[in-house]
Amino acid sequence: MRVSTVRAVNRLAARWAGALPPDGRDTVLSATGVWPLLAFLADGAAGPARDELEDALGLPADRAAEAARELLAGLGAVRGVASAVGLWVRPDLELRAPWAAGLPAATLGRFTGDDAADQKVLDAWAAECTQGLIPSMPVTVDEETELVLASAQAVRTSWLQPFWTHRARAGDGPWADRTIPWLHRSTSLLDRVGVAETAAGPLTVLKVLGDTGVDVHLLLGTEEAQVGAVLRAGLDVLGGGRPLLTGDRLPPGGTGPGLSVDTVPSTDRYPRLAVSMPAFSLDASHDLLAHREVFGLTTASDTRRGHFPGVAEEPLAIAQGRQSAMARFDAEGFVAASVTGLGMAGGGAPAAPYRIRRVRLALDRPFGFLAVHRTSRLVLTAGWVAQP
Repeated sequence: MRVSTVRAVNRLAARWAGALPPDGRDTVLSATGVWPLLAFLADGAAGPARDELEDALGLPADRAAEAARELLAGLGAVRGVASAVGLWVRPDLELRAPWAAGLPAATLGRFTGDDAADQKVLDAWAAECTQGLIPSMPVTVDEETELVLASAQAVRTSWLQPFWTHRARAGDGPWADRTIPWLHRSTSLLDRVGVAETAAGPLTVLKVLGDTGVDVHLLLGTEEAQVGAVLRAGLDVLGGGRPLLTGDRLPPGGTGPGLSVDTVPSTDRYPRLAVSMPAFSLDASHDLLAHREVFGLTTASDTRRGHFPGVAEEPLAIAQGRQSAMARFDAEGFVAASVTGLGMAGGGAPAAPYRIRRVRLALDRPFGFLAVHRTSRLVLTAGWVAQP
């Protein structure tokens, strides 16, 4: 996968994180599930919709589809990661051949006109592509739906070093007096944890390594830091924008959120990183159009006109954009999945801001013609058309 594409996807994740509500509620999202769909849309978009999608993508529209194909191919090569793209259209909607050919091995289906039956097909596709983790398509097929473009992804990894678990009451803090399934483990690899100074304040980062080349970075900010700020700070650290002072170089004392460094007696000479954390299982549903400016869909979702002449001859606009996502972190490993769907409806005719004179001519009966040399006005051929 190209570095420029990875940075662009992570940039979208940061934009999305910045738009999350500040109340700190549970959530899980996948920018990797959204970005390729936006890229394919940009490839067929025109006018302001194309410009806004370019801004959200972080890449020029004429390069976006190729980058999306490379990204999906790269994801398919990662052990433990499955990804798929699906496209369904109304029977009478004729797609532009170059645009359709640019979709990477997509499931291409035609709606039957029975919305309930078509919805079941899309739900089954979502469940199959995520190995049952997401049971249904987040967008709804109705009489207005002309096209659905969707992506599905599933990630599974097992820890290189499993945790051990027990249930116990939490101590101080917002979980006080709750009985929680805690995960614990100990390692001599102190560089698995570190602290970075970020725009959100000090951030503690713990890397938990999986056996498929997929790792999970756990992020702990200050008590005052909001969810979006912490996620964006973690993405900044991941991208190299903020240096990480790892555990083997941290000074003694309280050195970062949730961290302490001291000296204790031991039966061996190896340093020790002890981790205690709760197991978690999350699911979330996102309405992408609630933050349409984040995804470059402000103009594209204006159904008063069409915005995708490169997709189909009929004017189309985004009517639905949703993602269902889940994640589970336990003693043995990590599982996550997402299904993202973009539903298109017919758009109105392009706006006509001017009034012009129109002259019509109908040659609907026999007529004559002259072929004239432009410079000399020499009539080269003359004729009469009696039968068309």
